Amino acid sequence: MDDATAREMESEPATDDGESGSASDDVESAPDDVTSAAAGGPAGDDADAARARAAVYGLLAAAFDGDHDVLATALGDGALADLAARFPVDAGDEALERPDLDAEGLRIGYDNLFVVPGPHYVPPFASAWADDPSESFESDSPYHDAGAAGELLGDPAAAAARSHGAVGFEPERGDGIPDHLAAELEFMRALCEREAALLADAGDAAAELAAVRERQRETVGRLGWLDAFHEAVEAEDAVEGVFAALARLARTFVAWDAQSGIAAPDSSN
Repeated sequence: MDDATAREMESEPATDDGESGSASDDVESAPDDVTSAAAGGPAGDDADAARARAAVYGLLAAAFDGDHDVLATALGDGALADLAARFPVDAGDEALERPDLDAEGLRIGYDNLFVVPGPHYVPPFASAWADDPSESFESDSPYHDAGAAGELLGDPAAAAARSHGAVGFEPERGDGIPDHLAAELEFMRALCEREAALLADAGDAAAELAAVRERQRETVGRLGWLDAFHEAVEAEDAVEGVFAALARLARTFVAWDAQSGIAAPDSSN
């Protein structure tokens, strides 16, 4: 990605995830729009699809960052359940039909799973799921085995930080942890928004567009740990099941986007 593209991404204002009404509209149309765009539709359709993908990534980023008001709204208006129902596999749409849950109830569940180390804690960052530790270290924590992976800010965090820095992106989500799920989903939202802007531009932006899409492929490639993460959340969130369903949806959407949403390198524009 060239310096001009990096400057554009750095200067573009972030989408307000709190605007749940417009986000819900885009989220509902995302699978159909992206499927059409991946098949090589006209530029206008591609831009709409990229904006829809950005809305989904933004909503998931908010959910895994503990933005409980946004999540409660998306559960209440059915946006998440509608999105999950559009996938051919079980993406947890039934567990996401929960208009009865308010922000406070979601906060308690979120903290128990992703914030407070305890019997139900599931770390929401890639370094915790690395096969090998970035370096040898010891810990007296009952949640870490000596010599095993699982440290905070390991090699996956360094890789994410380099990727973010290459385009001047500074995550606002993820508590300052570059490989936090919320930060990486937010990064994908920004990349999709940049893709949409390039597609809507009448100028020749083929090289920049290819670079943005390559960065998207690189980013979803760093999210392979979502499989293990989802299984762990599912085991610990056995009562309400909302966050287990969200983890399943994130896993499903990212895998689907990697296969069908991100345009292939040789796609025509």
